[in-house]
Amino acid sequence: MEKVNLKEIQAPLKQKYRENPDEAVIILKAGGKIGEGVTCRIDTAKGMREAGLHPATGGTGMQLCSGDMLLEALAACAGVTINAVSESTGIKIEDASVFAEGELDFRGTLGVSREAPVGFRNIRLHFDIRSDADDEQILTLIKLTERYCVVYQSLVKGPEIVISHGVIR
Repeated sequence: MEKVNLKEIQAPLKQKYRENPDEAVIILKAGGKIGEGVTCRIDTAKGMREAGLHPATGGTGMQLCSGDMLLEALAACAGVTINAVSESTGIKIEDASVFAEGELDFRGTLGVSREAPVGFRNIRLHFDIRSDADDEQILTLIKLTERYCVVYQSLVKGPEIVISHGVIR
């Protein structure tokens, strides 16, 4: 992996945020527009993507599934975070893979059973790490990744979500 001096890059940002905490608060945004059939076009930094129903709910499987996207966001964030933690702590990682999987009972979202939850029952996050670090250092990497991974913490702590709407006539 390419060596990055993360401490050097982040030092001025950390200082700025210590002096002006309000500057550390950033609003990230995402937006979509419903499309043909039962789809939603999402405008991403890498272009438009189309999300649709999972095949278990009647989708074709040709579009992205929002559940998969959530797991992909978790895996991506955890991977970036463990990489950053490795750089910051000096605990070397030769290579690592991150896997996120979640269990869904589609009876909930299809309204087949009120007892079945709508959403993931559980999510599992797994790391395969190749490193000469000892077990204690690996545990440190995992614990710090858990602490600083934005998507993981958002899922675990469940941020307040406010829904609003407007009507265009």
